[in-house]
Amino acid sequence: MTAPSLFALLIAATSPMSPAAAEAAPSARLCPLQGIQQLRIYEIFDHNKAAFHERFRTHAHRIMRRHGFDIVASWQSRNGHRTEYVYLLQWPDEATMRRHWNAFMADEEWSRIKRETGARHGRLVGEIENRVLRKTDYSPC
Repeated sequence: MTAPSLFALLIAATSPMSPAAAEAAPSARLCPLQGIQQLRIYEIFDHNKAAFHERFRTHAHRIMRRHGFDIVASWQSRNGHRTEYVYLLQWPDEATMRRHWNAFMADEEWSRIKRETGARHGRLVGEIENRVLRKTDYSPC
């Protein structure tokens, strides 16, 4: 998925109105996005993507929430030959984002789960892309 189409998807997915309704009444559109957003893109592997999704659904999501993560939405995507897991986080600011990520990465339960699932299923994540998104002053949302 190209960057422009990904961002169009993000806006459509997080908009409380349909795109047609929002275009017809832009002043009536409510924007649920506050602070900064963090876009995470993980390369996942077709042979064990079910194990990746199970680990994220059952464990990572729960532990992230425990550490104050606000997961806005998540998707699975194809980019050329790669299967990707894409998710959007919302943070009040970068300092909070860094603090919560450090706590999550140091979490003993998460470390144990990663070791166990890696031993059982092999490497579940390849390349990771991380982008901090800051709204422009002319962003419609």
